Amino acid sequence: MNKAELVSAIAKRADVPASTVDSVLAGLQEELVDAITRGDKVAVSGLLTVERTQRSARTGRNPQTGESIDIPAANTVKVTAGSNLKKAASSVPV
Repeated sequence: MNKAELVSAIAKRADVPASTVDSVLAGLQEELVDAITRGDKVAVSGLLTVERTQRSARTGRNPQTGESIDIPAANTVKVTAGSNLKKAASSVPV
């Protein structure tokens, strides 16, 4: 599902105009980016948690040449599924 399909599905389910849903999703994106920039953790109960984490520097290996390379420390984003998403995923047969 891409963004346009998501906007359409939410608009139909919530019975609101697609432009409103698109504006809300844009606002959510901006707020998530601002929160991650500040180092805040964002938790939407039952859905997901988003937080900035730090990855330590490490030594890696170039798979083509086998040469060792130094990978610097970096900030990254961690997204954790909430209970409702986990329950939905586990209810689908494998």
